[in-house]
Amino acid sequence: MKKDYIKTLITLLSLSLLCGLLLVVALRETPDALMRVIGFNTREMVFLILSAFIILLGLFLFVVNLYKEQRKLQYMSETEEWFDDGAQTFSPAPEPTPEEPDASSDESRFFMLNQLDRRASKQAPIRFEDEVSLKHICEEFRHFAAHNLGLYYDIADIRRFIGGLSVSHIMILQGMSGTGKTSLAYAFGDYLKNPTTVVPIQPMWKERTDLIGYYNEFTKKFNETTLLQKLYDANHNDQMYITVLDEMNIARVEYYFAEFLSLLELPDKKKRHLDVISDVWETDPSLLNDGKLVLPPNMWFIGTANNDDSTFSISDKVYDRAMVINLDQKAQPFIAEETKGRRISTTKFDALIREARKTYALSNRNKRRIQSLDKYLMKHYQITFGNRIMQQIIRYVPIIIACGGSELSALDDVISKKVLRKLETKNMVYVKNTAPGLIAFIEELFGETEMTQCKQFIKNIEINV
Repeated sequence: MKKDYIKTLITLLSLSLLCGLLLVVALRETPDALMRVIGFNTREMVFLILSAFIILLGLFLFVVNLYKEQRKLQYMSETEEWFDDGAQTFSPAPEPTPEEPDASSDESRFFMLNQLDRRASKQAPIRFEDEVSLKHICEEFRHFAAHNLGLYYDIADIRRFIGGLSVSHIMILQGMSGTGKTSLAYAFGDYLKNPTTVVPIQPMWKERTDLIGYYNEFTKKFNETTLLQKLYDANHNDQMYITVLDEMNIARVEYYFAEFLSLLELPDKKKRHLDVISDVWETDPSLLNDGKLVLPPNMWFIGTANNDDSTFSISDKVYDRAMVINLDQKAQPFIAEETKGRRISTTKFDALIREARKTYALSNRNKRRIQSLDKYLMKHYQITFGNRIMQQIIRYVPIIIACGGSELSALDDVISKKVLRKLETKNMVYVKNTAPGLIAFIEELFGETEMTQCKQFIKNIEINV
């Protein structure tokens, strides 16, 4: 019972007790009153009637309040049962057995994930529009972003974006504020007809529970974050999912994203099990296996990074695993064609990647050029390409060519961001003094008009030191 109801009850009982006490006193003064059937004087009659009325009124109010309280509790109970049943169907749900408790009841600690299971069981198969090439995706997406969202990007940046998706499930978009880093990933989700999930990173984040949630011992429920729901939903279908880690380096990436980095390195995608919870309940969602969820192969993580006093530097561990795109300036507006979005399955996207790598493999001539540059950098700066970077080059170059770019432009992009950036960890005075010789070697090796990004990166070191 509520406090105000208890106060009312105590007041009524007190009044009844007081009236009874006054009646006893009155009868004591006139002991023969009980023996008289008639003959009450006016004072006694009024007193008795008033006392009886107060007692009956108190009892009546007590019964009415008790009835109202019971009705209120019954209504609340019926309302909770109605919401637990989902309030979506008019047919009554079968009562759960002890062996198979109802996932929608209060016994389930993953309410939203169970909802996704039920929705997936009723959802019709997704119809994909897979008659497309990588080059067509780049051009169509560029016009889609410009016409529908007013976002203009250079075709070279679009090619790098698609090429980055083909190499790694982690991408870093960095550059000046206002150049459209978050908007690029957001627009691609709209183009795929599967809205992008934006996760604003918080400065205090240090572990994976900040991303996927945690089990609350007090409420006996799991705090299901938006990212966890998207990870679970992605396991139900073959759509491409884009997740943005907005301002990813406002906290230390290698802390809160450490488990994801390790899992994405495993070659067998089926063994990328993300720990969600340590124990198992019968009412847990169907895709949780021993408290683990498979990291879906159809989800890409795109982080936006700013380099200022409020952010942390991104470690080599993260840079080596991710593909990097620099958005340093806004593209010029152009007349865009009216373009609609396109649902592309992950299976089709992977098939396009495999086909491109068979058709446009890295040429032997450029392999020899890379070996020569690797020897030069090792001799003068003690830096090398490494196996991971070489594998990324082999996988990245064919995709850029299939998207409409050139082999040297792809090499220029990877070498400038993956290899030459390591010069910043060396003695900068020495690097500045030897920079002209490095530029001359690159021009001799690749041609004076090629590798513009590499040469510009080296020149920036000369200017800034």
